[in-house]
Amino acid sequence: MKLYSSPGACSTADHIVLEWAGGPFEVEVVTREQRQSPEYLAINPAGAVPALRDGDFLLTQNAAILGYIADTWPNAHLAGDGSARQRAEANRWLAFVNSDLHPAFKPIFGPGRYIADASQYDAVKEQCRKLVRAQFERANQQLEGKQWLAGFRSYADPYLYITLRWAAATGIDLGGLDNLAAFKQRMDADPGVQAALKAEGLT
Repeated sequence: MKLYSSPGACSTADHIVLEWAGGPFEVEVVTREQRQSPEYLAINPAGAVPALRDGDFLLTQNAAILGYIADTWPNAHLAGDGSARQRAEANRWLAFVNSDLHPAFKPIFGPGRYIADASQYDAVKEQCRKLVRAQFERANQQLEGKQWLAGFRSYADPYLYITLRWAAATGIDLGGLDNLAAFKQRMDADPGVQAALKAEGLT
């Protein structure tokens, strides 16, 4: 199994999940420029990460890849205890990060996609920081009395962790969100997280 990842992108969450799953894998780190090469576009025509190759099976889309890793190594219990309810709970919080939280960052990363007037970029970014903060407040509430988003360690947790790294890099105020702060500290100290970050040059 081979993962294509760019350092610090959402694909780093897949890398962490592979570390947690405990099976054999390799990672090829690709830069933004390399993702536009003919070789990589043959793997993922969108020029995006992650992409995952498992034998002759090629998979794109982060949520699909995270679920595939969990299903490939079920003994890691990254989708819960095997019950439909726990898998649904893991998917609920994966969907939250993938569909609500991650997209909220996009105007911060690239305001020009949303407004032509460059003089308004800072205003767009500031408004989006408030929207991202509101999403993190939801996650903080969910983590009350819990170590993990779904109530058990799942493939949603590394994805949330990567967005917290984005928040730190983009000036989003997370003050007062103590449950999230404790979650990030636990993730920072996790051996699988540390291994993935080191392999991608992020330590």
